Amino acid sequence: MKTVAPIISFFLLVVTGFCFNKIIDTTPPQKKIVIVFHHRVGNTLLSLGDSVTNILGDKMVIERFRYYVSNFSITNDQDKIIKLPVQYFLVDEEDSSSKRITLTIPDISIRSIHFLLGVDSIRNVSGIQTGTLDPLKGMFWTWNSGYIMAKLEGICETVASAGRRFTYDIGGFRNGMNVAKKIDLKLPMIDPLHEINISADIDHWFKGSSELKITETPVCHSPGSLAMRIADNYSTMFSINSIR
Repeated sequence: MKTVAPIISFFLLVVTGFCFNKIIDTTPPQKKIVIVFHHRVGNTLLSLGDSVTNILGDKMVIERFRYYVSNFSITNDQDKIIKLPVQYFLVDEEDSSSKRITLTIPDISIRSIHFLLGVDSIRNVSGIQTGTLDPLKGMFWTWNSGYIMAKLEGICETVASAGRRFTYDIGGFRNGMNVAKKIDLKLPMIDPLHEINISADIDHWFKGSSELKITETPVCHSPGSLAMRIADNYSTMFSINSIR
């Protein structure tokens, strides 16, 4: 019996260790998906420096278009929302690589993707940031005013200001002036999913819940009612182009 007891103990340790390892190994598998942003004005693909006409008939030359996306989450095929690790991306038409971002998600079927168009309030009051949120990126006013969530700049021939320039720097994170917008996009049912192509139509800056004539309002450089009105408009600019 004295010989059998150690053998049983050893056997139990092996079995327990096996079960413990099995529990650790049940972590849900992960996969990567790529999100590609495509910028356009109506049916015309955006090319910085080219002359285009927006939905309200204003002729313009867009010289800069950029915006933050962050706080991604997904909805699975059982309508459960799964938050992904918080990341911040600056999508910039001048930098083609910035329009292609990679996310790591659970290896499951997904039916919707969600993200914040802008930077959340916590980061706006967390002092000087680094990386994508570095103020040197040109998307930060002051600690008090916070981040510029989206930027659109260019020239319009009907604007009376010097250089015929229009500049829309849209920001604001405090209650009553928060322009960060939650974006929800439904996906066609396809498995496996590797890439999501999203269109961002600049026409939505000018016509949505209200109209914005460049000639009448060529500048927005601070939080307030105008910034909120423009953000309400452009919050509808995203749509699913294709997936694969």
